[in-house]
Amino acid sequence: MFRVIRAGGRVLAVFAILLVSASFAGAQSKVQTFALSDTQDLVLVNVKAEAVEYKGRKCVRLTNATDKDGFALLRGTEFQDGTIEGNIALKISSPPLPFRMPGFVGIAFRARPDASRYELFYLRPGNAESDDQAMRNHSVQYVSVPDFDWYKLRREWPWVYESYTDLQMETWTKFRIAVKGRSARLYLNGSESPSLVVDPLLGRDLRGPVALWPYPYEEAYFSNVRITNSTPLPVKNGSDSSGAWLTRLSTDVGTFSGTLQLKRDGPKITGVWSGDLGQARPITGTWRDGYVDLSFDAQWKFLQLQGHGAATLAGWIDGDSAGGRMRVEGLTAGGWTATRKP
Repeated sequence: MFRVIRAGGRVLAVFAILLVSASFAGAQSKVQTFALSDTQDLVLVNVKAEAVEYKGRKCVRLTNATDKDGFALLRGTEFQDGTIEGNIALKISSPPLPFRMPGFVGIAFRARPDASRYELFYLRPGNAESDDQAMRNHSVQYVSVPDFDWYKLRREWPWVYESYTDLQMETWTKFRIAVKGRSARLYLNGSESPSLVVDPLLGRDLRGPVALWPYPYEEAYFSNVRITNSTPLPVKNGSDSSGAWLTRLSTDVGTFSGTLQLKRDGPKITGVWSGDLGQARPITGTWRDGYVDLSFDAQWKFLQLQGHGAATLAGWIDGDSAGGRMRVEGLTAGGWTATRKP
């Protein structure tokens, strides 16, 4: 495909295919691949990397011999929305240890280069093989460093940010992480069903590098990582919470509706809830760059039950919409969404 332009006795051929090729190259630039047959694409933060062969694959082996958090950044990555795919394996290298070691290995994203903040999905193969069902339910986990570690999430939101999936130690596992705005899903071994769904993500940063994450006393192996960036959803931090919000709570015992009337003074939130869980219930809470954590004493009548207990709503404000996780002590837990009233 081209047009021929005659000017000054010269024929200037302008090939449209060049424009198509340029557009194609631009689209391809959104995809980054890392074979990881050597260590040249890694930027190391408190970890050691070696090029090895493990279980029939050329790969990199990461170890962390310090007490500091660390990872290996994939050079030149800057990720917001899209997919991260690859292969991962784990070997515990320092037995016997004076404590139980079910293994930890993962992929960090939207990271800061100094490892001070990042989102993380990680696998625990030793838990997947446990005879204790509670341990089995800790096979795959999500954390947001440093504000939402595993202990905080497990105690405040039990069974929400971790799950069971079939894993084996010293075996290659194929992973795919799909990130879209404030939600992410972890898929393993080619399954079309996610092993863990996180909604919302809890990190402050909406964009940052991708990194390979090992843990002390262990050998973490990674190969063939592929990152595909997609057009990001238009979310941004810093939205204000002040105003009236029409709110819907979707829970395991039914749906509850109400209105949040909120006022923010710096990081402090006050207000009232009126609706299915009580009228004019005083609200206290906090605001952090658009993330809110609200609580009030809920009152309910459900089937033959009636009582009251602390209600908690936590999540992100994005312009005129909001949502996240909720629970009412003694009654229910689930998700919530809200729309700002004009």
